[in-house]
Amino acid sequence: MKKFLAILAVAFIAGCTALEEQQGGYYKPNAQIMPQHIKKIHVRPFINRTEVFALEDRLTIEVVDEFLRNGQYGVVNEAQAQGVLAGEIIRYLLVPIQYDTQLVPTVYRMEVLIRLRFIDTLTQETIWQEPALQQNYTYSASTLPGGLTEVQARENLWRNFAKMIVRRTVDGFGSVGSEIRQRAQVDPAHTTITKAR
Repeated sequence: MKKFLAILAVAFIAGCTALEEQQGGYYKPNAQIMPQHIKKIHVRPFINRTEVFALEDRLTIEVVDEFLRNGQYGVVNEAQAQGVLAGEIIRYLLVPIQYDTQLVPTVYRMEVLIRLRFIDTLTQETIWQEPALQQNYTYSASTLPGGLTEVQARENLWRNFAKMIVRRTVDGFGSVGSEIRQRAQVDPAHTTITKAR
């Protein structure tokens, strides 16, 4: 009897899941693969829309380096490229999330949000776009063993972003999040804030 009830429960859950999928309850983006004629790309310098100085340079360099490491597409100047990646850093947050007994921050969370689009230079159409690509990075303060400075943590975050961007371009994994989440993430009420190290 217990076995029968367990099988019945599994069947019920599977049926509910299938029904929810049919009604659009799950977000399942389709992969968007690059057109065949694009062999060479250009990465425009990222635009920094935040109040934090000089974030864009290191991110741009890291993305270019990751494309070079991947080797799927040649990275060239914009005049020679069939595709162009354009991006903006639209939010940068650094907040302490843990303190010691003297209320000195010991752990920080860094959150960065970027907007991306990939343009086909032949048609001048946007092939794909990511309005809210987000990365979070939690790290210990540099005063602790194995801790990092804000700059070191940011370098790790840029590497994570670069891998995501290259994977998005090469493998085509669909959009970042649901439309509702994207609207929430680009809401002007979410201001750009940075805390002192």
